[in-house]
Amino acid sequence: MFHFLGGQYHGRFEATYRAFPLAFIDKQSAEYGDKVILPPSALDRLASLHIEYPMLFKISNNNKGRCTHCGVLEFVAQEGHVYLPRWMMANLLLSEGQPVSFANVSLPKGSYVKLQPVTSDFLDISNPKAVLERTLRSYSCLTVGDCFVVHYNNKDYEIEVRSCKPGEAISIIETDCQVDFEAPKDYKEPTYTPAAAAGPAAAAAAAPGLGSSGGGAAGAAAGGSGAAAAAA
Repeated sequence: MFHFLGGQYHGRFEATYRAFPLAFIDKQSAEYGDKVILPPSALDRLASLHIEYPMLFKISNNNKGRCTHCGVLEFVAQEGHVYLPRWMMANLLLSEGQPVSFANVSLPKGSYVKLQPVTSDFLDISNPKAVLERTLRSYSCLTVGDCFVVHYNNKDYEIEVRSCKPGEAISIIETDCQVDFEAPKDYKEPTYTPAAAAGPAAAAAAAPGLGSSGGGAAGAAAGGSGAAAAAA
């Protein structure tokens, strides 16, 4: 028990690195997740502080006032560098080589999250819920305001995190988290055309004095009276 408390609160890890995309070290397979690659010195420091697993971090771009959260995949980065998924760099407004700050955090286990597809074509997937569940297995945590990427059938779909409970950032490791959806950002309610505007025949049928005669102008022609007879 005392060892657990010491591991959680013994010290705080803080460091600043230069940010680069995962493609720089041929780790594109990690693009569709939230785990970064840190240098070996980070592991040494974390071990000396007795930081507990899973290791989670708050990442901040202090120049832009942006932040998010992540896990760690490996400790094999060049010293002074960190490698991140491109979607994470985009959320943080980071360009290659810019500084980014790391600090270890302990996040609450998530109980609820609301997600919103950025585009409606995500709904064209035959089973979007299953695709999303499979994607989230590669994530450690979610942060309100982030847009992460779902990759399916050689296409990328952006999903925004709209809200979380019990906090603005949550851990989704080994937790039963309820997932809710908002309509896609570009979704538009279908517009229904009134029946009277469906075509000329319908408009004629709806005109006063014609609809009650049992067939309008067409019915009159069929009955042998014709337009001329009606005029007489």
